[in-house]
Amino acid sequence: MRLDTHALGTFHEMAREGAGIAAGRLTGLAEVETRVGITKLNFVRGEEIHSELARGGEKVGVRAELSGGIQGHSMVVFDLDSARRVLETLLGDEFEDADPGEFDDMSRSAMEEVGQIINSGFVDGWADVLETAIDMTAPEFVEGTDPGPFLEGLNAAPDEEDMAIMFRSHIEAVGTEVAFTHYLFPDHENFAALLDRLRESEGIAYDKLVGFDRLAQRGAEEVADNITTMTGFETSIELRRLNFVPMSAIPQELGNERLIAVAFEFEGTPSGYLVFTFDRESAETVVEGMLPTPPEDPFGEMGQSAVEELSNIMASGFLDGWANVLDTNIDHTPPEYSQDMGSAVMDPIVLQFGDSQEFAFVFDTHVKAADREFDVEIFAIPDEEDLERALSELDVDRIEDEPIEAEFPIEET
Repeated sequence: MRLDTHALGTFHEMAREGAGIAAGRLTGLAEVETRVGITKLNFVRGEEIHSELARGGEKVGVRAELSGGIQGHSMVVFDLDSARRVLETLLGDEFEDADPGEFDDMSRSAMEEVGQIINSGFVDGWADVLETAIDMTAPEFVEGTDPGPFLEGLNAAPDEEDMAIMFRSHIEAVGTEVAFTHYLFPDHENFAALLDRLRESEGIAYDKLVGFDRLAQRGAEEVADNITTMTGFETSIELRRLNFVPMSAIPQELGNERLIAVAFEFEGTPSGYLVFTFDRESAETVVEGMLPTPPEDPFGEMGQSAVEELSNIMASGFLDGWANVLDTNIDHTPPEYSQDMGSAVMDPIVLQFGDSQEFAFVFDTHVKAADREFDVEIFAIPDEEDLERALSELDVDRIEDEPIEAEFPIEET
């Protein structure tokens, strides 16, 4: 299976169009105003899907099998509170009199109707973009606290070790707390045929992109070890998914919260940007852990230096690891520190790419350090053409064999 940005861009358009139709239909059915949040095309490991479905307690879902232009399964999953709010809107007093701990036949039927309307909205949007027909089976209600009921019998659902391509759309109900997640699990062979039809270039072999994800995983492991050595925080880094998103959506993803950001431009094969973002509480925790005597102002000169230093360790770990396995040279600039609203942090980087690329591959990364816990989001935004060239030459078999070692002199710091 091979893919290029034109094919993936078409799939992103499908996801966006489907989410818009689904939101409109939910508005008409539940009489609540809705809006579509960020729509992503994810490359995600099965273990993350399993973990996501296991978090947050009881959930209910509605799934349907697809045939025709797209084959596989479409599924919407609500947390329990959101499902109950939808049912309160639809059934009113009848639902208020029902047993709050159970979904009776009437409740199940109502949820199936909601789920089918949402699923069909997504499917109709995909069919419009592809100019083809997509058929759906009758809806199936599922509930549980673990992945089993949701993934059972879905041939296209990935095993924990597999890498899957998924659409992820978020629709919010304005003025009420109703949220759900939508999943598409496309049949592998059918999806490969669609990609072949939509590609406009030779593109990237899918196993190379999977290899790039594994390469980033190994780099993250080395970075975690470096942070542990440097700070004494027992650190873990989780790369949850590789996102394919429009450049214009990257600032939007960070929202309007005030953030501390440290950016690096890197040059070589590939080239691009690394940006580390901390909320203010996490930045304070980093400063306290990095300095023997925390300064009065954690955002002053000394605090800035500490955050830059930690970010430099992380950047070196990622980029040196990539360079080792890709057998290339990657250099990065000194860190650029900023405090600003989230969207403003990313705006200059998006403008740097200008008209050269419309989409980007972005790693969704989460860092946790025990005892002094802090979070950092890492945006790795490689140049599209450089990435394609580097991956075309990637020897996937080297990823596990090649040592991933940062050259940053931790002992000297």
